[in-house]
Parts: sequence; structure tokens; C-alpha cells
Amino acid sequence: MPSDGAEDRIRLEGLRVFGRHGVLPEERRDGQDFVVDVDLWLDLREAAATGDLDATVHYGELAERLAAVVGGEPVDLIETLASRLAAVCLDSPRVRRAGVTVHKPQAPIAVPFSDVSVTVVRP
Repeated sequence: MPSDGAEDRIRLEGLRVFGRHGVLPEERRDGQDFVVDVDLWLDLREAAATGDLDATVHYGELAERLAAVVGGEPVDLIETLASRLAAVCLDSPRVRRAGVTVHKPQAPIAVPFSDVSVTVVRP
């Protein structure tokens, strides 16, 4: 992969998956929806020129892999979940950097709010 500074991006936004993450027993027991946004930075020139799916990231397959993590083993913090999801994104050797935001819109917060989220960016 050339390192000439090409900074193309694939964005997967609003992936909604049921999970059982959180520190409270009721979060683990009852679960809730989590929403995930992902940005992948990579060089897409070869894929654009050739139409070759192997020259990019198959975002449908990526969505399934991310959903399996969110729906899988519970963690206490969405910080941990976001970090695990970033590692999944970086499994592709084409991805130079990944940004993952995990939203927890039903977090157990006593005052009205619209969303809480954590974003991690990994090289």
C-alpha cells in the first residue's frame, strides 16, 4: 500500500445492535440498543480504477463483524467496546486508521439527554 498521503474514507453510520454492556446489573440483564459509527481511512484509488472489491473494504461484511462484537461478550464500558470495534476495523491491512463512535442513547442517566457516546481513533 503506497504511503503517498492519500486519505480516502469509508463511513458506516448508524449501525444499530442490541447488546448487554454496562456496569449496572440491569444493563447486563435487560440490554439495550447501541449505535455505532465507523470511519475507515484508506487509499481507494485502486478500487475506484478497477472496480475490484478486494481493493477496498467490504462494508457489509464489516458491519456483520462489528454487530457480532456489539451483540457478543458484554463489557463494562463503551470505551472498551469502541476499542474492540476499532481493532476489528484494523484487521484489514488496507485500513490505515479507524475511528469508531459508540452511542448509548438509553444510558441510565437520571436527567434528560439525547445521546452519550465515546469515540476512539486508532492508527
